[in-house]
Amino acid sequence: MRNISLAAVCILLAASCVNAPQETATGETTREPHAGPIRIGFSMDTLKEERWQRDKMLVEQRAKEVGAALDVQVANGDDAVQTKQADNMLTKGIDVLIVAPHNGEIAASIVEAAHRKGVPVISYDRLIRNCDLDLYVSHQVERIGEMQAEYALSHVPKGNYVLIGGSPTDYNAILLRKGQTRVLKPAIDKGDVKIISEQFAREWKAEEALRITEDALTRTGNKIDAIVASNDGTAGGAISALEAAGLSGKVLVTGQDAQKDAVQRIVRGTQTMTVYKPIMPLAYGAVDAAVKLAQKTPVDTHDKINNGKKDVPAILITPVVVDKSNVDATVIKDGYHTRQEIYGQ
Repeated sequence: MRNISLAAVCILLAASCVNAPQETATGETTREPHAGPIRIGFSMDTLKEERWQRDKMLVEQRAKEVGAALDVQVANGDDAVQTKQADNMLTKGIDVLIVAPHNGEIAASIVEAAHRKGVPVISYDRLIRNCDLDLYVSHQVERIGEMQAEYALSHVPKGNYVLIGGSPTDYNAILLRKGQTRVLKPAIDKGDVKIISEQFAREWKAEEALRITEDALTRTGNKIDAIVASNDGTAGGAISALEAAGLSGKVLVTGQDAQKDAVQRIVRGTQTMTVYKPIMPLAYGAVDAAVKLAQKTPVDTHDKINNGKKDVPAILITPVVVDKSNVDATVIKDGYHTRQEIYGQ
């Protein structure tokens, strides 16, 4: 996405404002506007998927461009490790904390600990629930679920559907399912669509999606018409089960993230679509907002999302549907992948 300018990030920001946390009656520390390099902590759940490696690279790139000192810690899917790493960064004296949580409920304790030290927290990509969160920077997650279901219905308006969700500890998986269900419900109510399975894949694992799909194929005698997989990893697991059943390319399969292997599957015809989420505006927007929060400068936002405790100011970036018809005009044009990587030419 080398051709996305910094101006594009600015376009994402509009209307209302959010400030860093102020002193409260609970004894939270308050800080004066920062002098010198801003110290940003970035607590990440994982680097397992290709997209998270991109997030890390782009956050590092933007932090360097704005002269901020960045500390990145990766928890590898362990809530206790993520909490400890966040505590260590707070002890070292960071000015603002960006968190991509493993578990959006458990990570509320990270926000509380940060606020006790007067450190504002940005929830990155995944929403941290039931806490006094300062800012949420993500893509339009429910809309992604809607886009997946809309695409499926437009191409397979009737038939047996399998819904494969992501990790139940990731609130994004819940939001995706909410969007998918909203779109599919009228067709379900009419009897046009029958949901064979609607399970969640633990930790977004492909092998979980493989198991879910194999079970659905067994129970229906291989009569599956569409699989609404919530991301490209689970799509890959589902496609492995379809290949073993001789149904590769014959069943519609959705995805999300525009991973390289998924886009390769799309051009081969085994995966039908994915949802492309530009990472540069997300990463750059989070770093730019972090700097403003550390400096006690208002952050322009254009949306809000309720996290169970409050309406959190949010910057939500628009995703894009990608299928065989527009691979060149989207992920390749943006430089997200090269033509050589996708087509081998």
